[in-house]
Amino acid sequence: MSTVTALFATQIYQARPLGAQATQLNADLARACAALAADDAAGQAWAREHAYKGYTSYASLDDLPWRDPVIAELVGVLDGHVARFARTLDFDLGGRPLALDSLWVNCLEPGGMHAGHIHPGSVISGTYYVALPDGAAGLKFEDPRLALMMAAPPRRASAAREKRAFVEVAPKPGTILLWESWLRHEVPPSRAKTRRISISFNYGWPAAV
Repeated sequence: MSTVTALFATQIYQARPLGAQATQLNADLARACAALAADDAAGQAWAREHAYKGYTSYASLDDLPWRDPVIAELVGVLDGHVARFARTLDFDLGGRPLALDSLWVNCLEPGGMHAGHIHPGSVISGTYYVALPDGAAGLKFEDPRLALMMAAPPRRASAAREKRAFVEVAPKPGTILLWESWLRHEVPPSRAKTRRISISFNYGWPAAV
């Protein structure tokens, strides 16, 4: 008799708020992101300097919820989902809930991409998808054990999703996607004809006082 047990599962959280209020929020966020992309000269300069195909506020603006009420409204929505995901992960937070520590806008032009990376110093990372046109890539996650597999053979093309080395998730606009910050991820090159717009963020665990 033999058994196979799955251990150390990597969990990905998805939610898509529905209804007129969510539709209006997404439309308002699209306008806010377009305005930032047009007006943030420092962000535009950073994108040019780093060959970023599009616009990001990542290195230029760190107070977006204060600047724009619609982004503050989004943070209120995110807080609830991050708390729910933390409960799913059985985190023992000692009465100190996870708190937003960074948030930035990404406007990727056709052909734009993000190389593989993690988010050090954070607990939960995520993205809210404002616009994901046909042909735009979603988010590609990497098996965190990949660097340790050494001489392991490749997986069959027919391997179950949970056994693959890479899994791409393609959310619909208005979707919140959350994952633990140590999980390596990337955005493959966009094949869309229009701009891919997303808002990324990190939540950390405040230190005990």
